[in-house]
Amino acid sequence: MTLMTKFFGAAAAVALSAGAALADPGLIIDLGGKFDKSFNEAAYNGAKRWIEKTGGKYKETELQSEAQREQSMRRMAESGANPVVVLGFANASTLDKVAPDYPDTKFAIIDMVVDQPNVESIVFTEQEGSYLVGMLAGMASKTGTVSFVGGMDIPLIRRFACGYAQGVKAVNPKAKIIENMTGTTPAAWNDPVKGGEITRTQISQGSDVVYAAAGGTGVGVLQTAADEGILSIGVDSNQNYLHPGKVLTSMMKRVDNAVFDVFSKGVDNFEPGIKVLDLKANGVGYALDQYNEKLITPEMKAAVEAAKAAIIAGDIKVHDYMSDDSCPVETM
Repeated sequence: MTLMTKFFGAAAAVALSAGAALADPGLIIDLGGKFDKSFNEAAYNGAKRWIEKTGGKYKETELQSEAQREQSMRRMAESGANPVVVLGFANASTLDKVAPDYPDTKFAIIDMVVDQPNVESIVFTEQEGSYLVGMLAGMASKTGTVSFVGGMDIPLIRRFACGYAQGVKAVNPKAKIIENMTGTTPAAWNDPVKGGEITRTQISQGSDVVYAAAGGTGVGVLQTAADEGILSIGVDSNQNYLHPGKVLTSMMKRVDNAVFDVFSKGVDNFEPGIKVLDLKANGVGYALDQYNEKLITPEMKAAVEAAKAAIIAGDIKVHDYMSDDSCPVETM
């Protein structure tokens, strides 16, 4: 860090200390686009709901490249925004570097843990929600083969895949599960064409239900599934409406609630440390609405609700891939 950067960081911290209580919150949206119909859009919807409820306003930055991460965080802090919500695991190392320079700015990062006194780390039990939609996939499949399309190949996305596979096997131990990732760089979050290509390959291998955890890439997965006559499962946001009657369900990850809560608490009620949003806290779940209600039979719903209660009670333990970098269920 240069002397000039330290100077401006310190100056900004003094200014923010005096005006934090009156500051507007900020939102830094990760790569993939604000309207990705998935993770980023869920966060945006949470901010929008906060505006509708409070009449307030917030500051927003949408990242366009990897090179913008640090600059965007510093600019947001120095603009006086407080608290600042940072989206995505890829911002963790940058926030760990930036947060100490702005001790009076409260940051919240979603999907990763940053151990700083002015940072709240919000994480989700994606494996639990994925287990539930995996059960639905296993019960809905007629071929006995289902599939998963991930975005960037990282442990977080393998957590989705592993939870999904466990849920499928819970209702059909003989089921086959095909798993593919889109890529190894952030471009994997926004490649719907490749998502569609992967889906067609999986269909050729017998898949008749596909779960996409791939950001904007997932839009291509869901479109291809609808075009080819198989069922799909959306992620993060409720994506059932995109193809009514053809999206089996969506694994809801309530990023919208996380953003809304941070904005609502503001600076005075900010809580640093780790916050886990699990099934019990309604941080994850599955979507059931007018767009997919005819696809979910009473028996399917009863089975999933029973599993949900058992997970919350601790009677069903869903393995977390990120806990030991493995999955007890075999995939293709």
